[in-house]
Amino acid sequence: MKSDITPQEYEAFRKFLQDACGILLGENKQYLVKSRLRKIADENGLASLGELTDRLKQPGRAMLREQVIDAMTTNETLWFRDTHPFRILTEILLPELSERKTLQPLRIWSAACSTGQEPYSIAMTIDEYKRLRPGKLRSDIKITATDISKTVLESARRGEYEMLAIGRGLSPERQRNYFMPIAGGGWQIKPDLKRVVEFKELNLLERYMLGKFDIIFCRNVLIYFSAELKKDILTRMHGALNPGGYLILGASESLNGLPDLYEMVQCHPGIIYRRK
Repeated sequence: MKSDITPQEYEAFRKFLQDACGILLGENKQYLVKSRLRKIADENGLASLGELTDRLKQPGRAMLREQVIDAMTTNETLWFRDTHPFRILTEILLPELSERKTLQPLRIWSAACSTGQEPYSIAMTIDEYKRLRPGKLRSDIKITATDISKTVLESARRGEYEMLAIGRGLSPERQRNYFMPIAGGGWQIKPDLKRVVEFKELNLLERYMLGKFDIIFCRNVLIYFSAELKKDILTRMHGALNPGGYLILGASESLNGLPDLYEMVQCHPGIIYRRK
């Protein structure tokens, strides 16, 4: 991508990206776009963002669209991010859910899971809870983790992490308990924990049939969507929650405009939302 991005090219690409995956680019992000897409454009012999956008709209360009969405998606993540959602899970949600008389498995959805740190952190939290309180929680537990990116999902399924990634939020004790060393200096999630998490490709803009969940983690992704798309996604997530189920958003995200669907629950610190 050799030429500068014109306002018309930028607007056309913004519309493509929002239509494709919901991401709403702010104004004056031309440098970000150019830096993330330069390599893709060069590999495809495209000299401008306009040429790339035109190519993306052509039939049979699914792989190119996937590459562009991967490049523009922020996959910043770490273990036990923000800490308090996992404390809330341990101290409030798991005890409450363990008291509910049901034969159904406990189901949790980690949306926009990136390279797997969040769903695996949830799995560790549940395993620790069960070890400290044997017999208190249903044994049949399923965690469904989804993301739009095939690339990060492949990484998450492998469950292999370099030492730098392991050090981001993971205690030495949890590293010993839930990981095993692999050749080359990396670490891999142990099979027993990996077995709990199922990874699926999912675009949050699309209609999905994942079944019903007791808890949905949808953190640090809605900030990239317009208010209209955010409301649509949260309405559909309401439909995916069991009655009395819980939605957990990111620290900088809030749920506005849907008072008939969710009830705010203050957890000090942290806020979660109960399905009405």
